[in-house]
Amino acid sequence: MSLPISRWSLSLGAAVRRHNATVGRSAAGVGQGGMADTAAGRRGRVLIIAGSDPSGGAGIQADIKTVTALGGYAAAAITALTVQNSLGVSAMHPVPAEVVEAQARAVLEDIGADAIKTGMLGSAAVVEAVARVLAEAAAPAVVDPVMLAKSGAALLAPDALEAFRALMIPRSDLLTPNAPEAEALTGLRVDSLDGQRRAAAALLEHGANAVLVKGGHVPGPVVVDLLVSSKAERIFEHPRLETRHTHGTGCTLASACTAGLAQGMTLEAAVERAIAYTAEAIARAPGFGAGAGPLDHAWPLRPRA
Repeated sequence: MSLPISRWSLSLGAAVRRHNATVGRSAAGVGQGGMADTAAGRRGRVLIIAGSDPSGGAGIQADIKTVTALGGYAAAAITALTVQNSLGVSAMHPVPAEVVEAQARAVLEDIGADAIKTGMLGSAAVVEAVARVLAEAAAPAVVDPVMLAKSGAALLAPDALEAFRALMIPRSDLLTPNAPEAEALTGLRVDSLDGQRRAAAALLEHGANAVLVKGGHVPGPVVVDLLVSSKAERIFEHPRLETRHTHGTGCTLASACTAGLAQGMTLEAAVERAIAYTAEAIARAPGFGAGAGPLDHAWPLRPRA
């Protein structure tokens, strides 16, 4: 089937200007770079189900900072405690599945959620517990299939992969794999735009409502992110930034997409804003750490230079 294709290609500066025009100003007017609550006038409650990163670059910490910077309200259910920094992950302590599920239900029964984002799940038991939550929640789900840390440490047990395919992909309103994750989920090679398209089609067949196959791991001077649904395809292009400060980029992008959906944005608009926000957060990285350093998640809250 031939899908309508649109292409979005802007310089980083143009992307940020478009991003700022989209989000506008917050009602509270946070600094000169304040963000609007949403185009629909809704602040947006986001429940994040993911692991903790004590260094603040990825995981729950990056998710909360992202949602907050974009004007949303972030709540969290923690799936694992990790010992990590910019140099890598040295230990993980999983939270029992029943406790993960109880955290999520406690949030949903009181605060509620306009959208849910999942990240590191770790085990088949947690995958099953989170899938139960998503099946009962009346909110769109952005599923980030976190499998490996930036350092290469495994964050999803091998026996959990099949449970993830069977339970999480069909419950995803937006699935956000990078190229290695798309390869692991589909068994297809993803090293080009054609590979991204094939993987996206396979994941749609597995039950995902829409798929954003990220191009950060695909070689080339331009990063190509591919958004595909059953109705259309959209290509997002932006210059590759040569930097080691990319810790938590996947978490950040997925959380930014979730914030947009929670705020009532269309999927395409939410993804466009998320890509622009993440690109600028990479460009403004503070330079912390001796390895893959964190981004500047709070850049929209700072006065413009």
